[in-house]
Amino acid sequence: MYWNQPGSHGACRNAAVRHAARLGSLSAIFFLALSPTEARAAVEGESAFVFNTFAFLVWGALVMWMAAGFTMLESGSVRTKNASAICLKNIGLYSIAGLTFYAVGFNFMYVGVEPGGWFGSLNFLYGPSADEIGLLDGQEEAAAAVIGNGYSTMSNWYFQMVFVATTASIVSGALAERVKLWSFFIFITVLTAFIYPLVGAWTWGGGWLAEMGFKDFAGSTIVHSTGGWAALAGALIVGPRKGKFRPDGSVKITPPSNVPIVTLGVFILWLGWFGFNGGSQLAMGGALDAVAVSNIFTNTNLAACAGVMTAICLSRPILGRLDLYAGLNGTLAGLVAVTAAPDIVGHHWAVIIGATGGLVCLVALRLLEVLKIDDVVGAVPAHLFAGVWGTLAVCIAGGGNFLVQLVGILAIGVFVFGTSMLTWFAIDRTLGSRVSTTVEVLGQDVGELGIEAYPEFVVMPEED
Repeated sequence: MYWNQPGSHGACRNAAVRHAARLGSLSAIFFLALSPTEARAAVEGESAFVFNTFAFLVWGALVMWMAAGFTMLESGSVRTKNASAICLKNIGLYSIAGLTFYAVGFNFMYVGVEPGGWFGSLNFLYGPSADEIGLLDGQEEAAAAVIGNGYSTMSNWYFQMVFVATTASIVSGALAERVKLWSFFIFITVLTAFIYPLVGAWTWGGGWLAEMGFKDFAGSTIVHSTGGWAALAGALIVGPRKGKFRPDGSVKITPPSNVPIVTLGVFILWLGWFGFNGGSQLAMGGALDAVAVSNIFTNTNLAACAGVMTAICLSRPILGRLDLYAGLNGTLAGLVAVTAAPDIVGHHWAVIIGATGGLVCLVALRLLEVLKIDDVVGAVPAHLFAGVWGTLAVCIAGGGNFLVQLVGILAIGVFVFGTSMLTWFAIDRTLGSRVSTTVEVLGQDVGELGIEAYPEFVVMPEED
C-alpha cells in the first residue's frame, strides 16, 4: 500500500530532473528522424521513460473522452424526458469508477497476483512508488530506480482506470429510462470495485487464464463482454420499459430523440477507440512500437468501417427496415470485435472481423426483440455478442487457441453474469431497481431530478 504526501510534490520537484526530461524528449524526437537502429537507441533510459509515460497519459485521455461519447449516444437515444438522468448517470459512473479503482480495484487486479492465481492484493489505496515520492522530494539518487520502471506508476494507473469506466458505461445505456439512479450507482460500485478487477486479475494481471494462454489484446471480452454480461443481467432483473413489447407480440419502436447527438456520440467513441486499442501496446519507446501502433490504428479504423457497411446493407433483410441505429451499432460492433486482436498484421482480416461483428450485432438485436429483452441502445448486441465473436476471431489471425479462448469466454461469462444477477437481485429486493410507473411515464428528469434537459419543450406522456 502506498501513501501520498500532500503538499510536498509540487514545491519540491527538482528543476534539474525536469530539464533532463525535456532534453531527453527533444533528443528522442530528433533521432527518430534517423535510421531505425539510431531511433531505437535514442529512446532508451530516461527518454523511453518520458515517451512511455506521455503515451499512457495521452491514450488514457482519449479513452476518457469515450465517456463523452457514451453520454451523447445514450442521451440522444432515450426520449427527451430522460436525457438529464442519462447525463447524471454517466458522469456519476465515471467518478465512481475512478474512486473504486483507486481505493481497491487496481490492487485487486494487478498488485501481487500470483502466476496462475485468482486475485491480487486486498490492501486499500494505490499511489506513487516510494522511489517516485523520493524523486519528487529532491532525492536525485532515486531517479535511476524510477526510470528503470519504464513509466510513471500513476500514468499506468490512469490508463487502466479509464478502461474500467468504459465497462461501466456499457451498463448505463442498456438500462436507460427505467432503472433507479442510486440503485444503478450501487451496482456500478460493485462492478468497478470487484467484478471487473477480478476478471482483469485472471487475464491482464497474470492470473489463471493468462497462464493458459488466453489472448485479448485490448479487451473484447475483458472490457466489453464483461460490460455486456452485466447489462444483460440488469435488463432481465429490471425488465423492459412500459409498453415496449405489446400483448400481440409486436415491438414498439422507440427511435432516437436526437439523431445528430447519437451520431456524434458514435464518432467520439470511434476516436477514443484509437487510444483504447493503440494505447494497449503499452509502450512508445522505439520504431517497433510506432509501427505496431500504426497498424493497430489502421485495423481499428477498417473494422469499424466494415461493421458500418455490413449493418447498413443487411439491416433490411434481418430487421425488416433500413435502420440508421443499426448502422451506428454496426460501428461499435466492428470496433469491439477487432479489439481482441487489433495488432494483427493482415489488414484484410480486420475488415473481415469487423464486418462479421456488424452481422453478429444485427442478429443479436433481432434476437433480443424475439426474447423481449429491452436494451435501449443495443449495448448487449454491440458489446457482448460482438465481443464474444472478436475473442474467438483471435484464433483466425491472432494466434489464439480455440479451446483456451472458449474457456475464457465461458468462465468470464458465467462469473460476470452470475455475480451481476445476484447483485441486481439483492438491489431489487432491498432498494428496488426500477422507478415507479408514475416516474417512468413522466420521465426520470422530472420524476427523479426535477430538471428537464429541454425545458422549452412540453413533455407529453405517451399512451400505452
